[in-house]
Amino acid sequence: MPDESPRTMTTAETSWEVVDVLKEQNGARVSDVANELDLPKGTAYTHLATLREKGKVVKNGHTYELSLQFLSIGEFVRNNDPLYIAGKEKVDRLAKETDEYVHLVTEDQYSPIYLYGASGEQAVGTKYFMQITQKTSYFHNTAYGKAILAHLPDNDVEEILARDGLPSKTSNTITNREELFDELELIRERGFALNDEEELRGERAVGAPILDKNDCIQGAVSITKPTSRMQDEEFYETIPRRVASTADAIAISLQTDQA
Repeated sequence: MPDESPRTMTTAETSWEVVDVLKEQNGARVSDVANELDLPKGTAYTHLATLREKGKVVKNGHTYELSLQFLSIGEFVRNNDPLYIAGKEKVDRLAKETDEYVHLVTEDQYSPIYLYGASGEQAVGTKYFMQITQKTSYFHNTAYGKAILAHLPDNDVEEILARDGLPSKTSNTITNREELFDELELIRERGFALNDEEELRGERAVGAPILDKNDCIQGAVSITKPTSRMQDEEFYETIPRRVASTADAIAISLQTDQA
């Protein structure tokens, strides 16, 4: 979770805000950045020129875009992440055994971070899942998100809800606080979370938390299938057992690796 930081550098903050604009808009002109951040055009240009000089931004015509250097930075961070190291092989195995899409997700700075995904031969929605790794997502309408949310400290949950609210993606999305907290309590009791067409119509998902030896949340693993291939027995019994077993195996590996 975010540390309290009494002092920040305004210039550095603005540069990272510029990076965020380029990411969200998939490239932008100087005027676009200036308008989005309410900056003078000269200031926006200076930040873009500096980022370009450092190789973090490239210019195509009048449009500035993030450079591929961010790819190497992201790969470095992910490849050295203990949860990714402990979980990748097990996620691959579960995807192969079930022929479906499996996700490995963690939490950072009050946001879900999509560490890794593996798709089996029957997996659907691959393009969609690739897209959500690049965008802000929510905890309350996904199986992996609710599995994580259920094991975060109450104060952190309140911070997340204050920032994000409970926006609706489908008519099944939980948009009531009391209903959400009841759901989180149920998740803690049974050890897994369900997403019954709450994010996408026609898809169900099951997620299980990955906990350390002190029962602190490290992340979650989940499996997504079309509703036609995940009827009630699978949804409430078979798949939860498989996902929870994989989550437990990742947790054991994580503890062993860190010992």
